Amino acid sequence: MSGYKTGLNQSTSMRQEMKVNPRLYQAMDLLYMPLLDLQQHLQQELLVNPFLELVPEDEDNEDGTETQEVATAEEQKADNTDEMDWQKILEDGFETGGRKEEYEEREYIEPVTVMSRDLMDHLRDQVQMLELTPREAYLADEFVGNINEDGYLSCELDEILKGVNLEVQRVAEEADVDISELPMYTMEEVEALLPVIQQLDPPGVGARNLRECLLLQLSMQQLEDSVAYALVRDGFDELIGHRWSEMGKRFGIPVSQVQAVADQIAKLDPKPGLKFAPDNEHYIIPDLVVDKVDGRYVVYLNDGNMPRLKLSRTYQDIARDKKKYDTESKDFIANKMNSAHWMIQAIEQRRQTMLKVMNYIVERQRDFFEKGVQHLKPLTLREVAEVIGMHESTVSRVTNEKFVQTPRGVLPLKFFFSSGLSTTDGDDVSARGIKDQIKKLVDVEDAKDPLTDQAIVDILKQGGVVIARRTVAKYRDQLGVLSARMRKRV
Repeated sequence: MSGYKTGLNQSTSMRQEMKVNPRLYQAMDLLYMPLLDLQQHLQQELLVNPFLELVPEDEDNEDGTETQEVATAEEQKADNTDEMDWQKILEDGFETGGRKEEYEEREYIEPVTVMSRDLMDHLRDQVQMLELTPREAYLADEFVGNINEDGYLSCELDEILKGVNLEVQRVAEEADVDISELPMYTMEEVEALLPVIQQLDPPGVGARNLRECLLLQLSMQQLEDSVAYALVRDGFDELIGHRWSEMGKRFGIPVSQVQAVADQIAKLDPKPGLKFAPDNEHYIIPDLVVDKVDGRYVVYLNDGNMPRLKLSRTYQDIARDKKKYDTESKDFIANKMNSAHWMIQAIEQRRQTMLKVMNYIVERQRDFFEKGVQHLKPLTLREVAEVIGMHESTVSRVTNEKFVQTPRGVLPLKFFFSSGLSTTDGDDVSARGIKDQIKKLVDVEDAKDPLTDQAIVDILKQGGVVIARRTVAKYRDQLGVLSARMRKRV
């Protein structure tokens, strides 16, 4: 009978292991950061690293690049352990393996949300102004709490009833009150309060579906006796299906009148609560600028407001006299000095990489800058990476969440990347350009005889673009354009 031998023993072995430099992750983050984030990051570095200081304006180079001081041999020696081969890193795409959390501890600053009033605040203010009993006000608050940001009641009335009674039960238990002394709410009370909630501003709030939302808005306009109210109330399915002929026969009115009334209904708000949604708009500061100068397109970075960094001469002089410091102080000085060197170098590498990528985009997409979006050519991250000699993931980081100001407006860098289709001339055309052509064809079509998907295919084919009908249908859906039957007018 065989058994296992137990005990402690020592052995030697060889294995290959990759230790990830935490600064490599920081370099990746710097490439990824939009301009505003980078500015804030550099301001933070200036606060925590005494070896970094701002370059005075009178010391800036004419081309806008930061002044960089030459490190002494002693400083270079101290920095050798953290020296990076930037060209190799950019070409390899930062693919180093390992987990970021193992090598780097980050300070996290919780973003502060500015106080703003939302739909719920607006509704509760109105409820407080109504002449309601305390019992009705309690139920009204349950209603308001179940209205979503679109303005719709997000649950059934029986759920409202169940929720408010559970709350009554909880309050009774906390107050040690006999539940029999607190009468439960009934469905009659819930149904009676629903119309009260639905009369609040904005019109249509508290509706349980789109049809009810539209009826509430028409009712607020005192149009209960109108054709529009009748169409929504009794012919909603035909209305959303644009079945004008069926509706005309059913209600005994001309098809042209049905369409006119449908146009009136289309002006109502299908999501009234969004008027009070938080404003998520934000200002965009382009990271790059493309200008046309003497017939040539020139690319430069829009980093005029970004802090220019240089090594502090004062702290460098202090650091040279190492005999004054103990081991711990020497380590601190070496770390901060190396970090300052690295930061200046990393920022310059980021600048050069972004310029390389954008210069190639301008070269590739010159027809777009000259003639418009229909002349946008297909372009992939891999193509750019191969031309500029960098890894595809590096190009992806450079283009992500970055914007460029051009003679044709401020555009995200991702705008220039899209798949393509072949033409009969052997050229390629961008999918984005095809979409633009489809949109323009639909905009100028005869509303009484709209273009079918096959008709669009035929028109594009005449222009040399070979495309399948299902592809046209897909692009049309992405543009939010209805089918020919739904667009038809009489």
